[in-house]
Amino acid sequence: MGPDVHPRPLTEAPAPAPGEEAPTAVRPRPALREYVEAVLVAVIFALFVRTFLIQAFQVPTPSMENNILAGDHLIVNKFLYAPHGEHVLSRLLPYRPIRRGDVFVFKFPVDPRRDYIKRAIGLPGDVVSIRDKLVFVNGGALEEPRVFHSDGRIWPDDSEIADEYRRRDQFGPVMVPPRSVFALGDNRDTSYDSRFWGPVPIENVKGRALFVYWSFAVPPRSDRGLGKTLAVLSHFLQWTRWERTLLPVR
Repeated sequence: MGPDVHPRPLTEAPAPAPGEEAPTAVRPRPALREYVEAVLVAVIFALFVRTFLIQAFQVPTPSMENNILAGDHLIVNKFLYAPHGEHVLSRLLPYRPIRRGDVFVFKFPVDPRRDYIKRAIGLPGDVVSIRDKLVFVNGGALEEPRVFHSDGRIWPDDSEIADEYRRRDQFGPVMVPPRSVFALGDNRDTSYDSRFWGPVPIENVKGRALFVYWSFAVPPRSDRGLGKTLAVLSHFLQWTRWERTLLPVR
């Protein structure tokens, strides 16, 4: 009789050799279970990244113009300022304290549910003052190449306007308390910052702004909700500021 020419079915296990046990069949996992596990892993990873490494933020106001524009979407490094111990691994990883000049995101001290973005000007122990719009730290004038003044007027100390307006151009001197940061907006004449509500507690700091991943010209304030969403979708190409994509924050 000729040899068997019919191929063995792929699902059929080979016959065990004498003295060997037959292999146990492996049941394939249901496809739905695999999908659910993959989604759970992705969600856990995303939560870990968002909590400890990086997070995306949208800038809704012009307080940092012309450096950061309203409508910029930023990636923020949350790892850099994270609390850490004194072990060897901590010294090898890129942790560091906040530095003067860093653009950082923090929980607004007056209302921690809101996030603000400003530039670090004064560190613990620094004496900060402002005279005729010029910032002084520890008696020396601070070089600020990215500061923007939208109002050319300078309110003097003896002007009869309300104090909250006068302190925009004339402020201090004040000493920054321990574990705090004195923060100002780059758009100095329109920024609501430490001149008005005090220094930022270091516990409120979330991270350092890294780069713009998307910038979109913000629709008018009256256009909100569904109308705003439709405006974004219909004008995505025209209103996206493509030249700001991946722009580093300085």
